[in-house]
Amino acid sequence: MIMGDRGTGKSTTVRSLVDLLPEIRVVSADPFNSDPDDPELMSEEVRMKVQEGISIPVSTTKITMVDLPLGATEDRVCGTIDIEKALTEGVKAFEPGLLAKANRGILYVDEVNLLDDHLVDVLLDSAASGWNTVEREGISISHPARFILIGSGNPEEGELRPQLLDRFGMHAQVGTVRDAELRVKIVEERARFDQDPKSFRESYREEQEKLQNQISLARTLLPKVKVPHDIRVKVSQVCSDLNVDGLRGDIVSNRAAKALAALRGREEVTAEDVYTVIPNCLRHRLRKDPLESIDSGLLVVEKFCEVFGYARPASS
Repeated sequence: MIMGDRGTGKSTTVRSLVDLLPEIRVVSADPFNSDPDDPELMSEEVRMKVQEGISIPVSTTKITMVDLPLGATEDRVCGTIDIEKALTEGVKAFEPGLLAKANRGILYVDEVNLLDDHLVDVLLDSAASGWNTVEREGISISHPARFILIGSGNPEEGELRPQLLDRFGMHAQVGTVRDAELRVKIVEERARFDQDPKSFRESYREEQEKLQNQISLARTLLPKVKVPHDIRVKVSQVCSDLNVDGLRGDIVSNRAAKALAALRGREEVTAEDVYTVIPNCLRHRLRKDPLESIDSGLLVVEKFCEVFGYARPASS
């Protein structure tokens, strides 16, 4: 989740992820982006073909990013069943929705704090089970719906329901740039993009490819990354001292630290890795105090330094 001031590039940042993430193998012409190598990520139809030994065509593609409009209907999100076709032809005629398209990809909700409650309930169900089930007139169809949920918004426009807030693994805060020189550079880069988008992209191609390779190598290294027992204990101690509800804060902090270590090319997590990620993992899980003036991320950093005996870098 990315929350911050209006006009700070939140949506632009999220949409750029598609060009950075490695491509995935999918079953060709399958509306659910089924994984040909994992039965748990196959649609029912594809799984039956595999079990029967029928050959399935496979292709490689970029991950899908699906935008979830705030005013979308539940049928548009979940999909619909054509009852007339089902009754007359005896087949399960299913029109996939946005959750099907987002399977194994990214589901992006801009202004997520303004999302209608009925859509929040749908997202909670899918996020909890990894499957989407549509039932109508006694007909039921299920398909995998495992996606990376990314939301952005302006906190001044409203708060998220606690149930949905807890489903976001990490929470980043974005502020307006105050340095005049940096603001000028951003404005100039935006003008350069508007004048010649193709040339602008080409100027960053080498840097982007370098980052793509770094992410691919990190994915390969990730299964080998270990978190020392004493660091795991201290992470849980931080969560306990901050009265974080549940265990998702512990789990996400460990996962994020492992991912960062892999990105940095190491096979063991250090306190510095945890220091970098833990504010984003816990700040949205703290109980809100309306009289508290200090930023929740700073509270997490202070508690981390106390538990880990860690001296904050001068630049932090």
